[in-house]
Amino acid sequence: MSGTEVAALIAAIAFVILVLVIVIATVMILPKVKVTIEKTNQTIDEAQLILKETNTTIQVLTKDVSVLTHQVEDLLLRSNELLEDVNHKVATIDPLFNAAAELGESVSDLNQSSRNAATKLGAIGTNVAKASVISRLTKNALNFMK
Repeated sequence: MSGTEVAALIAAIAFVILVLVIVIATVMILPKVKVTIEKTNQTIDEAQLILKETNTTIQVLTKDVSVLTHQVEDLLLRSNELLEDVNHKVATIDPLFNAAAELGESVSDLNQSSRNAATKLGAIGTNVAKASVISRLTKNALNFMK
């Protein structure tokens, strides 16, 4: 054999060994790859199930939000109507409160006037009493002198 043939033989043997190593490695890795693919498929199936449930939940929430929005709008309309009614009624009874306030002021003024009159009458009564006492004393003095 010549040098070229020996080199070709060594290259062929190295190639066969390389192919055998690749085949053995592939055979050893293949079950692990298969398990990984199965787990990946399970994960994808679970993710699809979760997405379906999420879509269903979003649809239900959308319907509920729509119903709630409608109810809130109705509630706001009713609240506005009630507020307008209350404002109208308050405006209607506002003169009553003004009259009551004026009546309170009048009663307070009347009380003050009554106090002033009572004070003046008390002073007049005191003076009348003094005059009455003086009159009696004078009468008694005149009677005594006669």
